[in-house]
Amino acid sequence: MITNTPPFDPRELRNVFGCFGTGVTVVTSGSPGGRPVGVTANSFSSVSLDPPIVSWNLGIQSPSLAAFDEAGRFVINVLSSAQVQLSRQFSSKLVDKFAGVAYHEGIAGIAVLDDCVATIECKTIQRLEVGDHVLFLGQVEQCAYQRAEPLLFCQGQYVQLASELTGSPGK
Repeated sequence: MITNTPPFDPRELRNVFGCFGTGVTVVTSGSPGGRPVGVTANSFSSVSLDPPIVSWNLGIQSPSLAAFDEAGRFVINVLSSAQVQLSRQFSSKLVDKFAGVAYHEGIAGIAVLDDCVATIECKTIQRLEVGDHVLFLGQVEQCAYQRAEPLLFCQGQYVQLASELTGSPGK
């Protein structure tokens, strides 16, 4: 149940949310005409290992929303630190976001970007409108990864991994 909350500055809330560092993904799908679609997203999360389920969300106003709905599948492409330009390209308003992008077709012909840290091919199992976004849940059907430095984003900028960690969570 959603309750009333006191008013606050939306920009301030966005700044608060930005304090949580995330990986950067490009989520791809297909349109009814067969053209690939893709958007930069940092809302990706694992949900369950058994069965394997992931989530991500897209703004209700996104011009790509209909394509994701109609395709019924998507690919989470986890970008490497060498793919900053792809992050920018897929977050732009370009008509052809795939211009000059290396990719191959995955399950059902959905675009899988080349040279990513990881790719996760999914079938949409649930779609839920939540506030000003649509939450997609996807059953993982295929995945792959390589050892490479992921692209990270925090406090409005791209950041790099620390070269040395002193411990891991829970220790």
